[in-house]
Amino acid sequence: MYPMSVEHRSLEEESSGKRNSIATINKEMAGTGFKKNYGTAYDDDEEEGGCCTALITVFSCILILLTFPLSIWKCIKVVQEYERAVIFRLGRLRSGGAKGPGLFFIIPCIDTYRCVDLRTGAFDVPPQEILTRDSVTISVDAVVYYQVSNPLAAVCNNDDYNRSTKLLAATTLRNVLGTKKSFGNLIRT
Repeated sequence: MYPMSVEHRSLEEESSGKRNSIATINKEMAGTGFKKNYGTAYDDDEEEGGCCTALITVFSCILILLTFPLSIWKCIKVVQEYERAVIFRLGRLRSGGAKGPGLFFIIPCIDTYRCVDLRTGAFDVPPQEILTRDSVTISVDAVVYYQVSNPLAAVCNNDDYNRSTKLLAATTLRNVLGTKKSFGNLIRT
């Protein structure tokens, strides 16, 4: 039989909500020949923590218990239906993928999180001055619609995915229109 592509997921994975988990991403990347050259969301969980991490976590939990009535307001966070939260504990991505929608628990001293909006975003590409091959200068602008499908990749693999999308759209617009042979070909397409 032919190997399944990355786009096909089993019904169990879809129904259990693990499409954004690290294990699922590792399984998908195994068949593509992707080589991990950096340490982000694709790390193994075998090295998760150590003596120092456990000590800091225990100390933080004790601190939460000692200040329980006040600390509970800092520990429980809410993520809307259209958002996902990517949680880092001591700088490392927590296992389980993106959390949400609903309530989730963080330890304020050692956890940080970043919410990613999954709604469709839109922006205007600034007008681009393009010189065609027959030396005609034209000004073209565009509108781009985008949607984040993988919150882990949006947070871990990009510094600012909104800015990256804007720059990619402007560059693609220039490249596509700059390769047209003449102004007449540009108008026909």
